[in-house]
Amino acid sequence: MTRPFTFPGLTTRVVFGHGTLAQVPDEVARLGHTRALVLCTPHQQAEAQALADRLGTKAAGIFAGATMHTPTDVTDQAIAAFHAAKADCVVSLGGGSTTGLGKAIAVRTGTDQVVVPTTYAGSEMTDILGETASGEKTTRRDPAIRPEVVVYDVDLTLTLPLGLTVTSALNAIAHAMEGFYAPDRHPVTEALSRNAMVAFRDALPALAKDAQDKEARAKALYAAWGCSLTLGHVTMALHHKLAHVLGGSFGLPHAETHAVLLPHTTAYNEPAVGDLLKPIADTFGGTAGAGLWHFAKSVGAPLRLADLGFKETDLDRAAEIATKNPYANPRPVSRDGIRQLLQQAHDGHCPD
Repeated sequence: MTRPFTFPGLTTRVVFGHGTLAQVPDEVARLGHTRALVLCTPHQQAEAQALADRLGTKAAGIFAGATMHTPTDVTDQAIAAFHAAKADCVVSLGGGSTTGLGKAIAVRTGTDQVVVPTTYAGSEMTDILGETASGEKTTRRDPAIRPEVVVYDVDLTLTLPLGLTVTSALNAIAHAMEGFYAPDRHPVTEALSRNAMVAFRDALPALAKDAQDKEARAKALYAAWGCSLTLGHVTMALHHKLAHVLGGSFGLPHAETHAVLLPHTTAYNEPAVGDLLKPIADTFGGTAGAGLWHFAKSVGAPLRLADLGFKETDLDRAAEIATKNPYANPRPVSRDGIRQLLQQAHDGHCPD
């Protein structure tokens, strides 16, 4: 029997293909803007400058200070630069850090966003913003956070290092995983998530052999779009809560943390929603949690929180923070249960 659902519709314009970076000036103009501030991280400043050069008179300058977990003090600096440049929109070039900064500027100023993803992190299609202040990461949702345009250029991912390729892909898979059991799931996100699982399963091993395989890159970027769209239309649960805690309170790297946690958070909820997670088990083999762990291992993903700098002495505090204000979750969230989950993720054991 088909369950009732509500689908709010799609509001973000998507441009997908090879060489689509050339269309960014037209997309800025289409939104009615003439002065775009280009955002990036420090290490992508050269690429951002090239994009600003491509924008020509439509460029208001570059802010190259985006950083992980969107610290509010960096956002304050970026907004000051936005106003000083008399910008009327932002163009975010990069991964989740840059996308997050663009969202933070947009929700505070009301400006429009054009996002050009260069990883598979998958926050560009969402109305979600996670920000860090005073050592704690908080998350909110607001229609004003959702970007107006996303330009996916497969060619920009051809030079993505294999390590970041793998971790950002697993980060994206985590979005789809939570979408399978979200209370507000619907057939659109379920179909996209199923397709994304298969596309990533086929693309990542191919990219491990040849990181510039254009067809595999296109599959992976398509999968990332599907996972991002899913996350933008469903409720987050345990996995994202833990990732936010470990990133915001302990400074762990975003994509790598998602990658390590994914098999363990999946396995934690599998006893409660194994039927809903069956597409993952069918795609990767075995149980959903173990299948993801073995897949992650096969493509060279990090498997241990310990390798990311997370100390065993912090396990109790992390479990305490994670269960203080837990997200709604299909399996009850207990301190002991989360402590055990984090111990397994810290040690890197397969959650079989």
